[in-house]
Amino acid sequence: MTAHLHETGTGTGTGTGTGEDGVNTLQAWRTGIDTHQEPVVYMRRDCPVCRSEGFTTQARVQLTAGRRSIVATLSVVDGDWLAENVAGLSESAWASLGAQPGQLVTVTHAPPLDSLSHVRAKVYGNALGDAEFSAIISDVAAGHYSDLHLATFITACAGDRLDLAETVSLTKAMIGVGDRIDWGRPLVVDKHCVGGLPGNRTTLLVVPIVAACGLTMPKTSSRAITSPAGTADTMEVLAPVNLDVRSMRRVVERTGGCIVWGGSVRLSPADDILIRVERPLDLDSEGQLVASVLSKKAAAGSTHVLIDLPVGATAKVRSAQAAAALGRRLQEVGSAIGLHVALRVTDGEQPVGRGIGPALEARDVLAVLQGTPEAPADLRERALRLAADILEMGGAAPAGGGLTLATQVLADGRAWATFQAICAEQGGLRSIPVATHRHTVASPSTGRVSRIDNRLLARAAKLAGAPTAAAAGIDVHARLGDQVEAGQPLFTLHAQAPGELAYALQFVRSRPPIFQISENL
Repeated sequence: MTAHLHETGTGTGTGTGTGEDGVNTLQAWRTGIDTHQEPVVYMRRDCPVCRSEGFTTQARVQLTAGRRSIVATLSVVDGDWLAENVAGLSESAWASLGAQPGQLVTVTHAPPLDSLSHVRAKVYGNALGDAEFSAIISDVAAGHYSDLHLATFITACAGDRLDLAETVSLTKAMIGVGDRIDWGRPLVVDKHCVGGLPGNRTTLLVVPIVAACGLTMPKTSSRAITSPAGTADTMEVLAPVNLDVRSMRRVVERTGGCIVWGGSVRLSPADDILIRVERPLDLDSEGQLVASVLSKKAAAGSTHVLIDLPVGATAKVRSAQAAAALGRRLQEVGSAIGLHVALRVTDGEQPVGRGIGPALEARDVLAVLQGTPEAPADLRERALRLAADILEMGGAAPAGGGLTLATQVLADGRAWATFQAICAEQGGLRSIPVATHRHTVASPSTGRVSRIDNRLLARAAKLAGAPTAAAAGIDVHARLGDQVEAGQPLFTLHAQAPGELAYALQFVRSRPPIFQISENL
């Protein structure tokens, strides 16, 4: 690496340093360093630009290559691994700037961020309005905020620090900075689950059922944030999900629905940036959750949205009271931005289906669509209930008739045919990968399964490699209330590498039992 860098020269050299026009230039070099999507630039402390501008570590600097500019966080380097005339770019900075190796990059102070005064005001407990949130979110979407700025904003809004009016303002601001799809139709339906329940992959069943009944359901889904699989991760096992808006529109026009990754269609770009920082912070904010969900639904052109609220002791929503409060906020904000929001509170005490992880969840989905004997009954019934609500909400079925219609469409193969058509239009149906390493965890005693810890189960699946390794995850063999014998399988860990399997197994053994077995009375 040093030899490569020093080929460009170690002094200020021709075309670098401070030119006659006063412009500071350095040669671009791709470092290959992953900085978690935050653009970072590395510069020598004794390089001419650092010296002339007085740059220090953590300074925000503007990089310009040709007609493209980005704002990046500076890391100052001591030592000779980086040449004086070189700007080392992290992977995210390199991709965003679009520079070529050795291309001259202009380095200047980043423009001042007036919106940070609004963030500071929120830190001190002041309420913000439309203008303030719009300024903040515009700068976030433009990439002007460092991860430190983003973390400050997220923390200032965490918990219950956003009231109804602020949540509406934040939602509108997030809609305003992205693209918005107009389907040219008076009614477009969608669904969302607030999460926290492993294996709850109902979307892949609901979309084809609803689309087969003539409603329009363009589903943009997320990848995993804190779970072993997001809807987009599971769908990607079966078909491509990185579609642009034009391709997404084509799929919907031909099939009535789609299941694509929301990050590829730029519908709420600020939300994707905030989620990137929310993940390691692990902060739960009702206001930000509502703004995140509804901004994406509005941007995707939806008019009617069903929200699935799983409630359970180890789910994201822990009580009926919390579900009622969150549901009320979703409906109030939805009404303020022109969305009809319906709610369904569901059981969140245990995982849904058998598989946890992209490939294992995809396997369950296909089993339900194809009506095979091993299809998980709970996944099937949950999906049918949600589809029924949407069919009635969208006028495809009369009140009370949605479940009958959804059941018929699934049973007679219309849903499976529609799903196949969606996959074909998105790029073709794929075969499901299978993990090469497995370990089954057995019950230590005879008794009844009285509790399942969803959080620990999800974490074990992640440690086994999900969702990065699509075949990794967990197969669940027992459910709440089941009578089990000592030595009977409770769940099986799936991994693509022996080290990840061992890591997940070590975690399982070091924690309280994921499956609590109570003695028979």
